[in-house]
Amino acid sequence: MNRALKAGKSDCGPDPKLWSEAGTERLRFGRAPLLAAATWFAVGEVMASNRQPAVVLLIALVALTGFALVGLRWSLRTAILPLAVVWMVVGMWCAEVQPFPVPQTVLQSYADGLSRQVRGRVVRVRELPPRQKAVDQDNDPAWWLEKEPDAADAVSVDLQVEDVEYLTPDISKMVPVPGGVRVTVLANAESLPDLKCGDVIEGPMRLKVPERYRDPGAWQYADYLLAQGLGVHATVKASKVTMLGEGARDLQCRVYAAQSWASDRISGYVRSEANRRMPPALRLSGDDAGMLNAMLFGDRMGLNRALRLGFERTGSFHLFVVSGMHVALLAGLVFWVTRRLRLSEWLATLLTIALTAGYSLLTGFGVPVQRALWMVAIFLVARLLSRDRNVLNALGAAALGVLVWSPGSLFEASFQMTFLAIVAIAGIAVPLWERGPGEYARASRHIRDEWEDVRLRPQVAQFRVMLRVWGEALAGLLGRWARGFPAAIVRCGFWALELVLIGVVVELVMALPMAVYFHRATVFALPANMLSVPLVAVLAPMAMVTFCAMLVSPVLAMVPGAATALLLHGITGTIGRVSQIQAADVRVPGPVWWVALLALAGWGFCCWAVRRSRAWSWVAVAVLPLIAVMVLWPEPPVSSPETLEVTAIDVGQGDSLLVVSPEGRTMLVDAGGPVGGPSEAAAVTSGFDVGEEVVAPYLWSRRIRRLDVVALSHAHSDHMGGMPAILRDFRPRELWVGIDPDSEAYRELLAEAKALGVVVKHFHAGEDLAWGGTAISMLAPEGNYRNDSAPVNDDSLVMRMQYGKASVLLEGDAEAPSERAMIADGKMRPVTLLKVGHHGSNSSTTPEFFAEAAPKDAVISVGKGNTFGHPRVEVIDRIAAAHTRLYRTDEFGLTTFLLGQDGGIREVLGAGNE
Repeated sequence: MNRALKAGKSDCGPDPKLWSEAGTERLRFGRAPLLAAATWFAVGEVMASNRQPAVVLLIALVALTGFALVGLRWSLRTAILPLAVVWMVVGMWCAEVQPFPVPQTVLQSYADGLSRQVRGRVVRVRELPPRQKAVDQDNDPAWWLEKEPDAADAVSVDLQVEDVEYLTPDISKMVPVPGGVRVTVLANAESLPDLKCGDVIEGPMRLKVPERYRDPGAWQYADYLLAQGLGVHATVKASKVTMLGEGARDLQCRVYAAQSWASDRISGYVRSEANRRMPPALRLSGDDAGMLNAMLFGDRMGLNRALRLGFERTGSFHLFVVSGMHVALLAGLVFWVTRRLRLSEWLATLLTIALTAGYSLLTGFGVPVQRALWMVAIFLVARLLSRDRNVLNALGAAALGVLVWSPGSLFEASFQMTFLAIVAIAGIAVPLWERGPGEYARASRHIRDEWEDVRLRPQVAQFRVMLRVWGEALAGLLGRWARGFPAAIVRCGFWALELVLIGVVVELVMALPMAVYFHRATVFALPANMLSVPLVAVLAPMAMVTFCAMLVSPVLAMVPGAATALLLHGITGTIGRVSQIQAADVRVPGPVWWVALLALAGWGFCCWAVRRSRAWSWVAVAVLPLIAVMVLWPEPPVSSPETLEVTAIDVGQGDSLLVVSPEGRTMLVDAGGPVGGPSEAAAVTSGFDVGEEVVAPYLWSRRIRRLDVVALSHAHSDHMGGMPAILRDFRPRELWVGIDPDSEAYRELLAEAKALGVVVKHFHAGEDLAWGGTAISMLAPEGNYRNDSAPVNDDSLVMRMQYGKASVLLEGDAEAPSERAMIADGKMRPVTLLKVGHHGSNSSTTPEFFAEAAPKDAVISVGKGNTFGHPRVEVIDRIAAAHTRLYRTDEFGLTTFLLGQDGGIREVLGAGNE
């Protein structure tokens, strides 16, 4: 009887199966086979480092495909393992057969220092920012090549080379040579030539192979050029460029021309009288035009470096340059509009792909944009063909298509970050939302449709009833129009909560690529992006309206232009203030490889857990922040205990030395920098900084988060240029300097050190101190030495470091007068290692000084093929005659010296990139 009553009571109750949990179906192979295939394909690419011959892989692929087909005849489960191996072998094979950029060795053989006539077809023309007058530069009398102007208007011209002059003492003729050259055309008194894509030009050029920094993690300008089909670069005066005629304009020409045309329209509105009449808050400036051109059309030439740094510090820079996100936003907006216009899914999909492709061409059709367009197209088509509209399966199809077409994309930051962001949103955040407040958010819609209550769980149905009760109560007070007000407020609250959840999940997942590729832990990334993303979603369409109106008339563009300026100024002002907070940007080393693998496995677990049950979803909520903590957890720096380490970092024609004491304390002596004014590489890449792009990555590869000391030998740009970035990135405790010359850049460095809380200490000859288990003696400059004018080499702070019987002499750029003073004071004693002064110039390392130092090893920090002729033959012969082992960064790259307490020394070569 009781059993029957219980059964009856059970039968009378509602069936929980009636209430489905939308969007939370379990993660199974059958539901997302293309995502699994893309994952296996990527694993195969990673395994391709074993370099198996393509024929062997093809044979293995055929055999494994047969096994997979046999397995499919029995059941899907028995075929999963063979299918996984098949896709891995396909990934390995595609990685083996993918084409690589042509190295252009033939063209580079003509980069021998001679001026040659070069003829080629213009592929791309871009106006460079105004060149700044060179200050605090090292003017060595051995500079044997013609000096570039201190300041000039310039354009960057990419040439597809057709012929190069072949020179011998008896012969001069033009010979066909394949390749590309980036030419900086300079103008002083003369105007710049009006060059267009397709023009054939000729001029005398001294071709140069881009310098390659052989340090771990260093950004390579040579690879940057080679990816664009350019093997060398050169500089030529505008008056020496000869126009030979117009050539055929291919698709690449037309794409670049479209990008330049679009950028010029925005710049044209900024210069127009209609814009200049607007009040400052509603007026677009030149810097604003640079940001809009970068955001809309991918033209970064006009980006202000200070503004860019502010967005980088807050983790929101990706919003303001054309990337996969902009392509995806445009595609999403077009698809949403076409569906609201009640177009069929097929027509909406085709129209979205077509308009997105057209916009991609306006951006210059760079590799990230091409990849994003491919992913959008494949995603939309896969979604259209899939019966269940599975987002992860469509994502897998898009990723697989991109990887098959371009296997190298797997190892590019843009692809990885795009893929991880989508996985974070569609794979974790959305299912997590559906498991939690999502059903309440859906229940707050269509609140008057009472018949929908029966489809919901009792708690959710009760929630709808309460919203209606509150609405009726409010309507009694304010009128019928207020009936839906409570539901509208709740919907807005849920929308904001959903945005916060998605932002938190994405930022937690982005912790890994941000640490690996950008060495940043952006503390304020979440609030900055939550503020910026909605505003950019309005700003980008408004800027496009301004662009379209400008095509008709600047007057017509005034209203949308004013709205664009107001939005842009609001965003930049807010982000600028946030970026000034010191805690806004924490620089971190990238995690070791096994931590990255654990993070990937953890995210895979979270994707599975949020689809399993509510209980497992809470486990995923706990795991996500733990993964971010694991990625950012500090690791001990890489060092050699009980030894004094001196590492000469390859910074080209400059100086930078890392000193690690026997007790593990760290000191960076100088930070490299440009020789004289900004280089062409700096202009093209919107502010290349040797401290940020070369020195800092090496320090991060050593797991160094903070330096104990930064020492500046003297205030020349090739020693000081990278120092501001080092101060910001590593927040040293102390900055050691010698004298204070008359240098604006030096004063700015001291001001920045003070703002960062770095203690500045001045040293002169005769001062001694203990540091990290070593004894440091200052040998120069003399206590009575003064220099109230521009910096000179004899300003150099010279240090001798003693560790047991081993010693190091760091000479900076000290020249003969300073060396004679050190000898006269009786301060010179034999050393184990000498950092040769002034890059091996004949003005330093005099015979008397070198005889007093009598080093076992000597190292020269010098740039390959530098225009100073360093190191001088006389200095090299002097070192060789003393049987001292000589190491040069232009030949060996980054070189480490390990000095033991017993006076022994060991050299470690080949630690940098080849």
